[in-house]
Amino acid sequence: MPRDVEIPSLGESVSEAVVARWIKNEGDRVKVDEPLCELESDKATVDLPAPESGVLHQLKKAGETAHIGEVIARIDTAESDGELRETAHPSAEKPASPTPAAAKDTPKATRPKQRQDHAEEVKSPKKIAPPPDQPQETPAQPPQAEPPIRKKEDTSANETPPVASPKPAGRAAEPGTRRVPMSKIRRSIAERLVRVQQTTAMLTTFNEVDMTSVQELRRKNQEQFLKTHGVSLGLMSFFARATVLALKHFEALNARIEDNDIVYSEHVHLGIAVSTERGLVVPILHHAEQMSFATIEQEIKRTAAAARDGKLSINDLSGGTFTITNGGVFGSLLSTPILNPPQSGILGTHAIQERPIAVKGAVQIRPMMYVALTYDHRLIDGSDAVSFLMHLKQLLEDPLQMILEI
Repeated sequence: MPRDVEIPSLGESVSEAVVARWIKNEGDRVKVDEPLCELESDKATVDLPAPESGVLHQLKKAGETAHIGEVIARIDTAESDGELRETAHPSAEKPASPTPAAAKDTPKATRPKQRQDHAEEVKSPKKIAPPPDQPQETPAQPPQAEPPIRKKEDTSANETPPVASPKPAGRAAEPGTRRVPMSKIRRSIAERLVRVQQTTAMLTTFNEVDMTSVQELRRKNQEQFLKTHGVSLGLMSFFARATVLALKHFEALNARIEDNDIVYSEHVHLGIAVSTERGLVVPILHHAEQMSFATIEQEIKRTAAAARDGKLSINDLSGGTFTITNGGVFGSLLSTPILNPPQSGILGTHAIQERPIAVKGAVQIRPMMYVALTYDHRLIDGSDAVSFLMHLKQLLEDPLQMILEI
């Protein structure tokens, strides 16, 4: 019985993906959980595993777009082991010159159409004379030399010469400019960001944090922390831990609107934005409320490396309830982050900058950071948003509270 291969959920707000490339070919025998293809969304590139073992039959070509839940392939699980072996290796255990009867008995699945077309073209010894109104082709460019894959992709190749299409009237590039079509992924990102603006009531509030205590704690314990846990003690683990504790007091920021209901989550599935060559990716730290500082650091390092290498799993991108994004790595001092729907809150952290501030009536130079909280005003009141940032500020300026959870 054939098993459908569908596009799974690839994270919040992702509605479609591009079949970037097929790892397994049409007719290949595959095993359960083997990667079939690469799916590319506006957030990440992930491998799609096989849901069953059997023979793969592709329904989408590489480069095509499919919506979440759409069937892009089927796996035939009913074929016998012998048929599976012949499909995976069409030339294995076949006589050098099969008789017509043997060829007739060969299952269709073992004779891909593309190979038959190619064989017919190669074997054809005669040239077909062109119609009188068409010029005679020269021997240097025989028609059978045209690769069959090109005919498959461009059926108009025999009608129109392969030259660039003329630009529509009024769309010619101005002097000193160049026009480049948007990629499918870039278009998807643009549509998603506009949709967020149109469907939420986003508002951003700001505060600043004195990072003196966090920096001192890291300086004193960095070496021992690395020896004990195998990872360095970074800044993001402090913000992640402080966020988890603050969300306990302001649960609406960890909730989402679903139709006419508010869905509250008992767990914090924390998204940590990571910069990659393709843009920002948001891996999820599931059950972050159960993680220690060391576990948070280890998960941040693991998911960040996987994101940059394009090795994130589908689970790594799904189920987030709140997000932290760090513009400080690029030198940003202040920003208004955009929500990652259906989440209702996102925290933006920024660069640490030494600034003169008043401390107990005296001016001191302190390492300061601006923090920003963007929230959905349909669900969260301004007083709760401001109070959340104040609680976060208190935890970071006295990090011993995070260790003692007080």
